[in-house]
Amino acid sequence: MRRLAVLALAACTHAAHAPTTPVRPEPALAVGACGDPGRDGVMSSSPRLDHADRDLDGDGRPEAIVVDRALCTSEGNCYWNVFARGGSCARYVGTFEGAALEALPSRGDEGMADVRTYWNDHGGRLHLQTYRFIRGAYRIDDVLQCMHVAGDRLECAEADR
Repeated sequence: MRRLAVLALAACTHAAHAPTTPVRPEPALAVGACGDPGRDGVMSSSPRLDHADRDLDGDGRPEAIVVDRALCTSEGNCYWNVFARGGSCARYVGTFEGAALEALPSRGDEGMADVRTYWNDHGGRLHLQTYRFIRGAYRIDDVLQCMHVAGDRLECAEADR
């Protein structure tokens, strides 16, 4: 009888599955801290750096936006570390997650532009994320789930507000 119980228990267990939602790496410094855009933020131990610097505050000088390509996913999703000039240092103000960045005309605190990214999911699905600068950091303000349907056309599901 004991052997039957063990077999029954073994038949009811399921193999562990890897999570489908990626776990966001932790940044190497706190938001608001002075840092080095070439080594701080969300970075691997052997970074392959690329820049997507943009003027986010409208002062005519671009803020440093640095990505470690070694951390990008096979779908092209990356972690883009944002640094703003603050006094005598580059302040880490957050990380955008996505395959591409788009500065929007709308603005958050300190006149910083809102930024939209898209994160490629599986099967032609993606989600658009809008980041807004609030209380000294970029934070996700809105997320919209979308799907490629024909060519470059997207269908997006938006909850009623």
